[in-house]
Amino acid sequence: MDSLTFKSVRELSALLVSRQLSSRELLDACLARIDRVNPQVNAIVTLDRDGAYANADAIDARRAQGLPTSPLAGLPIAIKDLEPVKGMRTTMGSPIYKDWVPDFDSIMIERFRSHGLNILGKTNTPEFGLGSQTFNTVFGATKNPWDTSKTCGGSSGGAAVSVATGMLPFADGSDMGGSLRNPANFCGTVGLRPSPGRVPTYPSLNLWGTMGVLGPIARTAEDAAWLLSVQAGDDPRVALGRCGDPTMFREPLDRDFKGVRIGWSPSLGGLPVEQGVRDALQKSLSRFEAIGAVVEEAAPDLSIADDAFQVHRALHLVNSLGAHYRERRHLLKDTAVWNIEQGLKLTGEQVAAAQAAQSKCFERMQKFLTRYDYFICPVNQVLPFDVTTPYPMEIDGVQLGNYLDWMKSACRITMTSHPAASAPVAFADNGLPVGMQIVGHFGAELEVLQLVHAVQLPLAERTPPQ
Repeated sequence: MDSLTFKSVRELSALLVSRQLSSRELLDACLARIDRVNPQVNAIVTLDRDGAYANADAIDARRAQGLPTSPLAGLPIAIKDLEPVKGMRTTMGSPIYKDWVPDFDSIMIERFRSHGLNILGKTNTPEFGLGSQTFNTVFGATKNPWDTSKTCGGSSGGAAVSVATGMLPFADGSDMGGSLRNPANFCGTVGLRPSPGRVPTYPSLNLWGTMGVLGPIARTAEDAAWLLSVQAGDDPRVALGRCGDPTMFREPLDRDFKGVRIGWSPSLGGLPVEQGVRDALQKSLSRFEAIGAVVEEAAPDLSIADDAFQVHRALHLVNSLGAHYRERRHLLKDTAVWNIEQGLKLTGEQVAAAQAAQSKCFERMQKFLTRYDYFICPVNQVLPFDVTTPYPMEIDGVQLGNYLDWMKSACRITMTSHPAASAPVAFADNGLPVGMQIVGHFGAELEVLQLVHAVQLPLAERTPPQ
């Protein structure tokens, strides 16, 4: 059973399409793994066994009748508990929504259903996805599978843990300040933040927004690419879109990297970084050099991103949670209240300056990537910390100001709008995973995944003990 749940998506698809494996049998294996592992890590918080078996049987019946099915049909998935799924409890990790059952699907869920993905439940997330540490008052904390005393990161923490432990072949996530990259980094998986518009988001309060995006989490670059092939694609209901044919993501990711130039920064321009992270990533550079790439220490100046990100984030929260703040403030966690209030204090001048800074960040990364093919840097500045600690307040002797400051290495890349992935390339001396953040040209998710594929550690070396 366990060997089945750790097979690649391509292998599982081939077995399902050829009917050597039924969707029901694969679901049996995943649920058995969930029953054994999930009580230790608390990653999957809602489970619809009956619905999942009904879905599996329907897919098996279609294949038995020779009816056309997607190559992904029958693959199990659980949805981040921020994403509306019709008929399935969706809490947002908040007591405000603890009993909410949507009567509609988002675009992404529509696509999952149309491809026959078997939605079996929901994965844990912090309240409203705020903070890269997955805990809430509805379901509690999700634990790191490498060390259950540590955080798995967030906000797509339940997704990353479910994938790392073989409970799911892949999972969806969302990312504003690192919520796809951070938990992938902490759990030893691949998390891809696509360029805005690659994966449509609807419904949305801001159809022109570029800060928050949806993307895949998987054990390997190829598995992530296969899920992206379903998530991506234009839709007339959204304002941003730049996809083309998303089935290109199912093509092999092998590529010759000889002579490819990579800019590398151990601190993303002077940010404090824990010694354990620095040491692990420095050692991992040999993986990039082994494929023939030329690695040079260089970085674009993204220091203007720090204040601008805080402004954009606060403005987003006023838009998304302002009504809850006015009517149910007592049900919001302290960091949410603080962040909304920061947004309410903003002046027009501050917002205009943040918009200008975002454009400059994009331009600076664009210019940098005319000299280099990729930029690599830490995903996070710290190793996984104690699961009872809401967020770090100090890094390498530098005191931090708020719950977002420890995530600057991810937030700065967000402000460029360029695609970025966490590639599982190393382990720290304490045995915890360390990912390298790989940034590519705007709209070049395939190129990013190709480099992740080339440098990621073998899966056998990064399967957690659970």
